[in-house]
Amino acid sequence: MDNLANLTDEELALSASSEAEEELIRRFSNLVKKCCRPLFLAGGDSEDLTQEGMLGLLSAVRTFDEKGGASFQTYAERCIKNRLYSAVKRDGKGGNRILNDSVPIDDEVITQRGLRELEDLIINREYTSELILKIRLNLSRFENQVIKLYLDGLSYSEIAERLNKPEKSVDNAVQRVRRKLILH
Repeated sequence: MDNLANLTDEELALSASSEAEEELIRRFSNLVKKCCRPLFLAGGDSEDLTQEGMLGLLSAVRTFDEKGGASFQTYAERCIKNRLYSAVKRDGKGGNRILNDSVPIDDEVITQRGLRELEDLIINREYTSELILKIRLNLSRFENQVIKLYLDGLSYSEIAERLNKPEKSVDNAVQRVRRKLILH
């Protein structure tokens, strides 16, 4: 595989070489960034999302099968988005967030640096809480219902069935919520 640049995405994906994997990751790193742009993790930063997206891309590289009928780009985008949505859903549930974000208050922590970090943590939590409240207030009742069920892991069809609405209405509501999130 002397000249990887001349190979198609599909040929690279079907190759077992690490050089081919690296070439696909290079080619599709902008797709990962594009998929990450409209999303956010309350407790993380854009690098966390980018890493999740890159793991989705790597999964696509390693599991692509041309018999599936999709181009590698289509398959990779789906794998990236699935990985990102899973990360956002995990973050939204926040099961252990309080434990993970806690700061021990003992003599070693109560230093100037420790106090500044504690203050930053409290301010960031307050900002995040205010932002979530502001966003929820700007959502319609239907949008709030849809996004809650979506973050609980339900598919569009399951949400549509539960709310007795067409699946297209659910999709439209999710898209409106995304636009509103970007504005905030």
